[in-house]
Amino acid sequence: MRLSLIALPLLSLIASTAHAQVDDGARWWAHVEALANDGMEGRGTGTPGYDRAADYVIGQFKALGLKPAGVDGYKQPVAFVEQRIQSDRSSAALVGPQGETALAVPGDLIFSGSGGPVPESIDAPMVFAGYGLHLPEAGHDDFAGLDLKGKIVVVLSGGPANISGALKSHARSERSQWLAEQGAVGLIALVTPGQVEIPWVRRVALAGAPALYFADDAMRETKLPFLSAQFDPAKSAQFFAGTGKDFAAIAAAADASAPVASFPLALRLKAQVAATRRDLTSPNLVAVMPGSDPRLKAEHVVLSAHLDGYGIGTPIKGDAIYNGAFDNASGVASLLEIARALKASKVKPKRSILFTIVTAEEKGLLGARYFAGRPTVPAKSIVADLNFDMALPIFPLTSVTPVGYDQSSLGKDAEVVSAQMNLPITPDPFPDRNVFIRSDQYAFIRQGIPALFFKYGFKAGTPEATTEKAWRANIYHSPFDDLNQPVLPAETAKLNAYVTAVTLRVANAAVRPAWNDDSFFKRFAK
Repeated sequence: MRLSLIALPLLSLIASTAHAQVDDGARWWAHVEALANDGMEGRGTGTPGYDRAADYVIGQFKALGLKPAGVDGYKQPVAFVEQRIQSDRSSAALVGPQGETALAVPGDLIFSGSGGPVPESIDAPMVFAGYGLHLPEAGHDDFAGLDLKGKIVVVLSGGPANISGALKSHARSERSQWLAEQGAVGLIALVTPGQVEIPWVRRVALAGAPALYFADDAMRETKLPFLSAQFDPAKSAQFFAGTGKDFAAIAAAADASAPVASFPLALRLKAQVAATRRDLTSPNLVAVMPGSDPRLKAEHVVLSAHLDGYGIGTPIKGDAIYNGAFDNASGVASLLEIARALKASKVKPKRSILFTIVTAEEKGLLGARYFAGRPTVPAKSIVADLNFDMALPIFPLTSVTPVGYDQSSLGKDAEVVSAQMNLPITPDPFPDRNVFIRSDQYAFIRQGIPALFFKYGFKAGTPEATTEKAWRANIYHSPFDDLNQPVLPAETAKLNAYVTAVTLRVANAAVRPAWNDDSFFKRFAK
């Protein structure tokens, strides 16, 4: 096979970086240490720790010679309302013919403060809507035939195996807004015991963390107060009392991606939700590496990663700082190293590269949604987003999973680099985890911009899958995601080199990326 003129210099780039992986990894880890040490206090959105981390990133931007591309220098301030659920002043109960069953808040039921103001009081009947997926174009609609007006909708994790993970993820991301438009007043999400990713005790520990929503109500998911909550997976059978339905059988069907019926529930939920609110601002950080081609430099390839973490929270084993070393100081560090590699490369990007370090990802992708909706460059100039979030350097990098590679022409770019670097693409091993909507690339996708989200590749049922699952169960979103955990920096240096090469292919291509003709997300193209 003949190599293109673009591929030849890329191979030189790959060869020149291979021998330096140890040094590159050490430099990457030094950034992680700077961003995830205890002095940064977990980089909570709107906190002094976040601002100190932002100052570090801006200092690195300046040292790299990147130009400011924000509203205020390198910054794009974003205004939020912080909403904190007061669990000790809140209450909930399931109400049925046999009377009331009190629920512990947050021990049994965790109220979400994201999306918009929570209702102070609610007393409403409930309906079970299976997987909670409204996908009529895919021949699947769990809400068909249900009366949703004035109801609290209860949904279960998972989804049909014949529907792509990306499509299911999209439906979940749009669910609250769609339900509110149908007149529903709330949504309760259940997870089958077999699909639990983070132990319930850890979710309870995070329940006191503040949530955020946009100060500008035009950008909020729902315009009216809407109840959102999660329930203890071990106790979910309580919702099905009086229906004659067996939750264990329903959960088994969901675990097997089999059909799950929808039906009214026999119980109501009655709740009082207390919350405090305050205004705050936190900036996205934006820098640009101008393109080298006069014809293409007005177009931008976005490289994104979120800077925020969970800040200071409920202590676990005496540690209250949620350092967020892998999630996501590691991703910000990768972007800084990719910027360094692009500056040093003999192959210069023809399109401009926009380094976008966003805030409030942990609060619902809010910083990315704000930037994608109100970019600091012309919206039509953004051709792609390449996102880094929690690529886990906890086992050797032998393959890559660029989530979304099957949706746009970016997948071809990823495949070419994979062949050059001997890093084959492995499909997402757990599509029902919804990773396609759980990081910042999705904010760009909703604006019609093709995107990739880079992960270490592995297959289900392998030792790597076991290691990754254990990390999520024991370290993810906890104080133990710190600088003391085992790490393989040289492996992330390989991934950084991979993404650098993909970035150059996208930036130097003759035509801008496009959605595949059969991609559901092509409809968002503008």
